[in-house]
Amino acid sequence: MDNQLIERAKPVLDKISQEIPPFYQGAERQQHINTLLKSCDMDRRMILRNLVEGFLAEMQTNDASDIDFGGYGSKSSVWYRVHGEKKPFPNLGMYSLTEADILIMNLLMEQQTDNLLTYRNVDFPYMITLNGEDYRFRADVYFDLDHLALNMRKIGSKVRPITDYNFHPNVLKALSLKYVKQGLILVTGITGSGKSTTLDSIIDANNRTVDSSIIIIGGPVEHVHEPIRCVVRHRNVGTDVMTFKDGANQALRQDPDIIVIAEMRYADTIITTLEITDSGHKVFATLHTSSAVESVNRIIAEVPSEEQSRVRDRLADVLTVVISQKLPRTLDNKRVLAKEIMLSTPPIRAAIKNNNLDEIYQMIQQSSSLGMITMEQDLKRLYDEKIISYEEALSNANNKKRFEEIAQYRR
Repeated sequence: MDNQLIERAKPVLDKISQEIPPFYQGAERQQHINTLLKSCDMDRRMILRNLVEGFLAEMQTNDASDIDFGGYGSKSSVWYRVHGEKKPFPNLGMYSLTEADILIMNLLMEQQTDNLLTYRNVDFPYMITLNGEDYRFRADVYFDLDHLALNMRKIGSKVRPITDYNFHPNVLKALSLKYVKQGLILVTGITGSGKSTTLDSIIDANNRTVDSSIIIIGGPVEHVHEPIRCVVRHRNVGTDVMTFKDGANQALRQDPDIIVIAEMRYADTIITTLEITDSGHKVFATLHTSSAVESVNRIIAEVPSEEQSRVRDRLADVLTVVISQKLPRTLDNKRVLAKEIMLSTPPIRAAIKNNNLDEIYQMIQQSSSLGMITMEQDLKRLYDEKIISYEEALSNANNKKRFEEIAQYRR
């Protein structure tokens, strides 16, 4: 990174830091920093913003997926996650807690600042332009022991073609509005497992192949899809719409063919998602779960007990596909996609309705001809193809005993 960015920013940081009374703490301290920044001229604020944008630009050079900065946990350094490992980068400079507070607060708009001070957390999209190309980030600012901390995740500027996933034709048809007009498709996995990347590939495939309307509700929206054959609306939770539930309900009055709910976390959003799917729409959503069975369990467990029977029946009726994924480390220290895929067949729907979820795993395992695969089967494929190690495959398996059974002949 250009050291002049650091050299220009340090005097500005020093001057603002000197105007902060040492007895100000917590939200009051951050509010005072915000007031000081408002009194700064635009040139000085741009110097500070350029420094942070220099950190973001350096992510491209280091092939980093995330940046962490500020708060006690960062130990005055800028940290990147590179191929899954988080490390400090001292060459980007060392910054006191107060300097980090100033740099982070300077990124926020007035409404975002209000949300941060009210809820102690704010999510927002951020974009920079490098050499004529736009780079988008999903940002999260939060409190860490009374100081501000920042995480930004890089959003890929190019959508991965859906052909790269090697989905079975039955799966591709289920994902496409051209062949299946309604139903709920879940893309699941832990944070950082590539859910958004997969979801964007599916959206892009529909955008290129059908004449329709797509409404994306994100918190915040990550990739912005240029309309090709579809009208594509992007609604950021917190700015364009207040909640995921509100966005889903409002979408029904916006003539959608496809509704994308980027995060289906809470009971009210889950119930609303099932209702709008049941009304005849094609709905895509994500969950923080590692397998198809866990996804079904999570949805049912999130709603009150008196609602669970009704939700179980409705879920069995509308669920079409579950894609659960992980990103195990390869032998050359990169990442590769491992996935579990469940298609809702009549036996699987019956298992969900009758609460016989333990039967579903075996159904998936025995239905490869239909396009289904368990996580353990796909990890074994990656191991057989010498892409990942046995230990890496085993550590990523949901059912470790089953993986050991199917992979033992290679040992």
